Formats: sequence, structure tokens, C-alpha cells
Amino acid sequence: MRIEARELRVVRGGHVAVNNVSFAVEGASWTGLVGANGSGKTSLLRALAGRLETAEGAILIDGVDRTKDRAWRAKTIGFAADASALPESLSGRELFAVMGGDEAGRTSADPLGGLRRALAFEPFIDQRIGTLSQGMRQRLAIFSAFLARPSAVLLDEPFSWLDPISAFDTKAALMGLVAQGLTLMTALHDMASLVRQCGAGLLLSEGRISHRLDKAEIEAGRRDFAGFEARMIAALRGGRPRG
Repeated sequence: MRIEARELRVVRGGHVAVNNVSFAVEGASWTGLVGANGSGKTSLLRALAGRLETAEGAILIDGVDRTKDRAWRAKTIGFAADASALPESLSGRELFAVMGGDEAGRTSADPLGGLRRALAFEPFIDQRIGTLSQGMRQRLAIFSAFLARPSAVLLDEPFSWLDPISAFDTKAALMGLVAQGLTLMTALHDMASLVRQCGAGLLLSEGRISHRLDKAEIEAGRRDFAGFEARMIAALRGGRPRG
């Protein structure tokens, strides 16, 4: 699935959260969205996924203008629920049943088997969500975005609450799904994930795209991560990447 934004503008509470943003995310790719707190990352992802109204501009999916059809985007594009907002009275199994069917105990032929094993939620899937740690809730939230088997998924800082093992395994599983055709866009806080997992990137500052990273620049960052990170931080602070 190809996702394109044209002069997209999003207003929240009278504040312009996303300001005339234009970009395209190609199918079967992983694009990282990086920016400081309040830069508009969450608003942009929510708007693309149909969870938030847009003020101006257009959203095209595979070349078709879907701007006014939020319901279609919300149904078609996977988006992880806020882990803190998951219903505490439900178990993980019940949550999955409500959102997309029984997702426990699948066989090795399950297309989401790798992600299921990486998130490893089976030991606590029957516990009430209100009794779970934030990291456990995050695992359920991430998997919920894939229940309908969407061809595109948007995740907002999915690795923030995961332990190192779970984060490592989940990134590997997501890369496997991208290799199979998934279009993935994630808001990230760390440059290491951007360099190691993503094929393209966008730096967002005050609701605008301050820099676009293509495959060549990201590959260069893998060879010299320290230099890459310094350039990207400079860009986020208002400068422009050099060298």
C-alpha cells in the first residue's frame, strides 16, 4: 500500500499540529518518523490512519483520494491503540476477540506467528489488562494493530515500553513482515532504530518536515552512526544536516 500526503494540515485544540506536510510512503517499506515531543508525530499518524480529522490537504491511498473517508482509512490501515487506554476490565484474549477475532494459540502457519512469538503475550493473555505492566499492555496494543491483517500499519513509538529482548525480537519480526509486503510507518525516539530498521525517514519539527532521509543516507548512517546521529540532532534543533 502506498500512502501519500499532500499539503496536509491538522489542527488540534486550536493549535496547528501538522502544517502543510507532503510526502509519500512506498509500499513494502518501513519509514521512520522522528521528532521532538510536540513536533506533530502522533497527530500526523492519527490523521493518516483516520483517527483524527484533517483541516486541509489530501491523503491518497494507492493513488486514490481518501481524504474525506476517515472510516475507510480507519478500517483499512492498522493503528495501535494507546496502551494506557486499553480497557482494564478485559483480558488480552477478550480484547483481541472484540477487535478482530480469536488470536491466541495459532499454528506455525499463522502469518503473524513471528510477531506473536516476539511479543510473547501468551503467558498473560488471560489476565485482566488492569493488572498488567505498561510493557505488557504495549505488547497487546502493538499486536492489536495487525488483527485485521492490514497491508499498512502505523505505530506511535511502539518500542518505548518494551524490554530489550522484546524490542529486539519485535523489530526483527516487523522487518520480516515488511519483507513480505507490509507498509510500515513508525514514530521513533531513537536514531539507532531509524538507521537499523528503516529504509526511509522523515524528521518532523514544529509540525513541518525538516529533513527527508532516503535509503542512501540511511545506509551511510549505518556506516558512521555517530556522525549521522549528530547531524540528525542538529537538524531537529533547527539546523540543517551537513556532510
